[in-house]
Amino acid sequence: MKKFVILVLFPLSLTGATYLPAGIQEEAYKKEGYRLVWADEFNRDGAPDPTNWVLEKGFVRNEELQWYQEDNAYCKHGLLIIEARKEDKLNPKYDSTSNHWSKNRKEIHYTSSSLNTAGLHSWQYGRFVMRARIDISSGLWPAFWTLGVDKPWPSNGEIDIMEYYKGKILANIACGTREPYKAEWYSNTKAVAALGGKEWAKKFHVWRMDWDEKEIALYVDDELLNKVTLAKLVNKDGTGFNPFKQPHYILLNLAMGGINGGKLGDTKFPNRYAVDYVRVYQKK
Repeated sequence: MKKFVILVLFPLSLTGATYLPAGIQEEAYKKEGYRLVWADEFNRDGAPDPTNWVLEKGFVRNEELQWYQEDNAYCKHGLLIIEARKEDKLNPKYDSTSNHWSKNRKEIHYTSSSLNTAGLHSWQYGRFVMRARIDISSGLWPAFWTLGVDKPWPSNGEIDIMEYYKGKILANIACGTREPYKAEWYSNTKAVAALGGKEWAKKFHVWRMDWDEKEIALYVDDELLNKVTLAKLVNKDGTGFNPFKQPHYILLNLAMGGINGGKLGDTKFPNRYAVDYVRVYQKK
């Protein structure tokens, strides 16, 4: 009897890495009880889908260097590209009398984009997955994270499924404290050098959060980076409010510098954070 080998080929990403179609991943997760409830595969050319994403504008947070604008986020060849650029322009919100970092900068020297699903899509519990490639050059600060829909930060809860700066990836969870705008952090880091350094960063990787009524677990390429029980994450302000027992929305952004990003040094521009897909799964 002749034996036949059936070779199944999946489409390739721009890096040549195997692309895992939503249906294949969904079948694998279905065995664990998950079903796909939302996804953006970025299979369009041009601006990100406005029914999925809101784009931030201006100098937004953390004293970062970049001015967020819509033009720096676009879809091409099945990828969402968030592009950091070196470009000079005047700050339209400049106020010479202001002490605030976002207004007392007369000029803009870097631009980028930040997208979120606030007001469009949010979820309570589930498996959140992103496949992406990040650049690890000095001063860059890409992220894939969530925020709760109720309460001011950090009492709304923050989950950093993927964050990178200063040579390490981070998996962070934050809740509120008695002091307004001061977070209690549960954080773990992994040096990129330990993962493979520049060669590792040339490839796409899968970041994942598994979040249920008991705990939050954060992974990269199925390696557990951080796990925290929800019982620890009640806001420490006496209200008893747990920000991880409410819906969260997703954010994707590429920041530079600021309070954590570090100096840009010889980082080359334009610089790109490439996202293959973002998917959300939930159990029935």
